[in-house]
Amino acid sequence: MRILYLDCGMGAAGDMLTAALLELHPDPAAFLERMNALAIPGVEVSAAPCVKCGITGTRVTVTVNGEEEESAEGETCRDCREHHQAHAHEHAAHHHHEKEHSHMGMPEIEHLISHLDLPEKVRSDVIAVYALVAGAESKVHGRPVSEVHFHEVGAMDAVADITAVCLLLHELAPERIIASPVHVGSGHVRCAHGVLPVPAPAAAEILRGVPIYGGAVRGELCTPTGAALLKHFAADFAPLPVIKISGIGYGMGKKDFAWANCVRAMIGDAE
Repeated sequence: MRILYLDCGMGAAGDMLTAALLELHPDPAAFLERMNALAIPGVEVSAAPCVKCGITGTRVTVTVNGEEEESAEGETCRDCREHHQAHAHEHAAHHHHEKEHSHMGMPEIEHLISHLDLPEKVRSDVIAVYALVAGAESKVHGRPVSEVHFHEVGAMDAVADITAVCLLLHELAPERIIASPVHVGSGHVRCAHGVLPVPAPAAAEILRGVPIYGGAVRGELCTPTGAALLKHFAADFAPLPVIKISGIGYGMGKKDFAWANCVRAMIGDAE
């Protein structure tokens, strides 16, 4: 049995998972060409070598109309930032510039995904993963899913990350996906509405039933997008099983820590 193991010892985010899986792909350049040919509005996906703690891996960058989404590992948690941006009119004086951007709800995102040139299984996976994020936002913020809206840049960034991971997994075709327990970080993050604990609320909601832990790393390590991808695809969260490894990929995060900030993906055959 061909097994993919995702080592989430430094959490998980969509771009980190994309980069780790991209390193396992037999033709990363061709894959990036296919991703950009999908013509997700305004999106360009690129990859470059990146070194963390002496380990060389890949850093994937998604820009939307030339703008890169603020790092989810920064001081402001992504789920609350997106929620706040979606309701920027409530804070117009402080976030006047956000009025220049449009916002998207789940129906618009589903419509977009349904028209991407993807295998049907990949398209359904993308919609299911994004629905996990929207459902968590709905519960956390006390609004129906139909009223959950995402800032355009954040929405397209997440669509690109989720689509890339779903398509990579389709092409790598592991028979079973296992992830480690997820390191979510520790401390607090400053959000538009105040200071909240790590994991941030939407990520915590998605990770219900998943083994998680904190630790010495201060900050948000697992984003809602990363959490949703793990929740959708991982059949189990457990230690590395006995496998003969045939490929290893390192997907690097944007921020630097004393620990190598990466998702490590290992693929191989079970004994």
